Amino acid sequence: QTNGICERFHKTILQEFYQVTFRRKIYQSIEELQHDLDEWMVYYNNVRTHQGKMCCGRTPMQTLIDAKEVWDDKITALNN
Repeated sequence: QTNGICERFHKTILQEFYQVTFRRKIYQSIEELQHDLDEWMVYYNNVRTHQGKMCCGRTPMQTLIDAKEVWDDKITALNN
């Protein structure tokens, strides 16, 4: 399962963005689609909570911030 996380993300983006968006809107340009995808990615990373092994109900951004704090503490402990 080396690609499990990537495969899950592809399934999520297909089900939660592309399938929903293409039912609601006809895009006139790739730039317009990219704009909506960028907005969805902000939602996905900063608002939508995740239930994966690492996130445990937090957003990916909160998981990253929390991990950085833990990492900083470990580095500080190693340097002392």
